[in-house]
Amino acid sequence: MRQYPQLQLDLHTRDQLGDLVADGFDLAIRFGIPQSSSLIARKLMEVRVLTVASPAYLEQYGRPTIPQDLETGHMCLDFRDSQTGRPFAWEFHRPGEQVMVRTSGRLVVNDASTLYSVCEHGHAVAQMLDLGLASAIKAGSLVELFPDWPDERFPLYAYYPSRHLPAAKVRAFLAFVASLKLG
Repeated sequence: MRQYPQLQLDLHTRDQLGDLVADGFDLAIRFGIPQSSSLIARKLMEVRVLTVASPAYLEQYGRPTIPQDLETGHMCLDFRDSQTGRPFAWEFHRPGEQVMVRTSGRLVVNDASTLYSVCEHGHAVAQMLDLGLASAIKAGSLVELFPDWPDERFPLYAYYPSRHLPAAKVRAFLAFVASLKLG
């Protein structure tokens, strides 16, 4: 905001894109693979997906050593995909290898702050986007479980309604978001 003092943001959070023009929005930012739409989708970045748990959880249930350990004996917190209505699959990636794990989550959430809170309070293992997790990991409130599986990524896209050159304020915001270095 310091870099663009004339720019005013009105931030709304919701699960669906809706009609940007009718709703009066210049653009939308969303995670996930774009669905068919009349909107222009511009990929901004990919964010790492980390598998984390709190020290309290690990003390009670033990630390899994490989991703497949999550299939039995661990509480895993699932996050609902707003586009499909189903929980996201638990995937683990590293060079030359991909593993899908079937977790036994008894709780499904659709909100990132709830996901974080439930995990931080020791109730479950969770997969979270690496947005602001570095401070929680450094402080010790969350523990990254599988640092040797670092390649699971989730894309972030910007959506806007026209193929024409977006307004200067939209271009400035897109340039700012694309310049962020995450995970």
